Amino acid sequence: MKSYKELSREELKRLQKQLSKAYEEAKGKGLKLDMSRGKPSAAQLDMEMGFMDVLVSSSDYRTEAGLDTRNYGAMDGIPEAKELMAQMMGVASAEQVIVCGNASLSIMYDTVSRSMTHGILGNTPWCRLEHVKFLCPAPGYDRHFAITEHFGIEMITVPMTAGGPDMDMIEKLVAEDESIKGIWCVPKYSNPQGYSYSAETVRRFAALKPAAKDFRIFWDNAYAVHHLYEEEQDEILDILSECEKAGNPDIVYEISSTSKVTFAGGGISALAASRANLDEIRKSMTIQTIGYDKINQLRHVRYFKNLDGLKAHMMKHAAIMRPKFEAVLKILNEELGGLGIAEWTNPRGGYFISFEAMDGCAKKIVAKCKDAGVALTGAGATYPYGVDPKDSNIRLAPTFPTMEELEAAADLFVLCVKLVSVETLLESRRQMEKKAC
Repeated sequence: MKSYKELSREELKRLQKQLSKAYEEAKGKGLKLDMSRGKPSAAQLDMEMGFMDVLVSSSDYRTEAGLDTRNYGAMDGIPEAKELMAQMMGVASAEQVIVCGNASLSIMYDTVSRSMTHGILGNTPWCRLEHVKFLCPAPGYDRHFAITEHFGIEMITVPMTAGGPDMDMIEKLVAEDESIKGIWCVPKYSNPQGYSYSAETVRRFAALKPAAKDFRIFWDNAYAVHHLYEEEQDEILDILSECEKAGNPDIVYEISSTSKVTFAGGGISALAASRANLDEIRKSMTIQTIGYDKINQLRHVRYFKNLDGLKAHMMKHAAIMRPKFEAVLKILNEELGGLGIAEWTNPRGGYFISFEAMDGCAKKIVAKCKDAGVALTGAGATYPYGVDPKDSNIRLAPTFPTMEELEAAADLFVLCVKLVSVETLLESRRQMEKKAC
């Protein structure tokens, strides 16, 4: 297939006419489809319903140690839930884990908030400092960036590679600038690219020598068990163990949850860290909460039983999600492959496909999709402050629509990509001709 960039001006104009006609016809279909967020589909949620039958009124609500989960106690989680979450996150010991509420986002927000108001391990609270900065690998998770922006923390973009963020840049920045207090990371099947950090990247993170004593890696291991394939699965090193080996046991907070393992917003979340970090966090927890939902923790343990049960369950998710990812990738390859106007990732897990359009095209593509009835994540959302310097990245979320809806949405998306790309190339040619005159 001939690259659009090789087409003559006349060929581009003919193609623009054809694509514009097809787009107007698509707009007339009255589509109302959503590929904007990584939500589980109705089929995935229906698959979970047995989870609600694990505990009934006649059930024994006591843990193995005899704790009644209906009552107060075990503020930082029941032992069985700690063990399950440690196994899910790939953490060496359940003693490194605190089990919290229904969302990992709350843990991250609370941790940043506590750092702002009370500091970390005796260091000056961030709110009393003139400058506080965070490193933000991008494209990245928009809700991470929203937290740091909410607290007025300056965000510095770090480019991503297939093996993780640019570690040369990170090592240099954290060593030179004491005002850099943290970095956001999604180390496995990253949001949105689906990249997993290499062993070298994990070890370099563990060995960081930051100027700030209270620098922390926010290791959001959101997709720890979210594989799309049973045979091809990414695995990463245990960051806590690597930090311990490197003599940096306190440098990391690891966070995860079961929000897309069981029910969205109805799961359990966990924080894994060093003993010093956990002891400090527990002090705040005694003021913040009487305790989290231990019944839900017990329900998770009874439902999955162990890591093998959890892995088997995730393969049921994969069986529903995999065909959707493959359908979108098939359409992208067939319709855009060889045209020289876009690139995209081919993830083996997680919830997203990262799409790179030609520079300056992402906002226009998303707007055209919206006008024709397909909602996408806003262009720029995957960068700090919502500003993509190249205006090229678009996050595709294949999981929520039905297969029929997904294929219709993907067809419209590639149509919009083609049309915007042709319009952009024609405008570029016009500008070049204008300069030549």
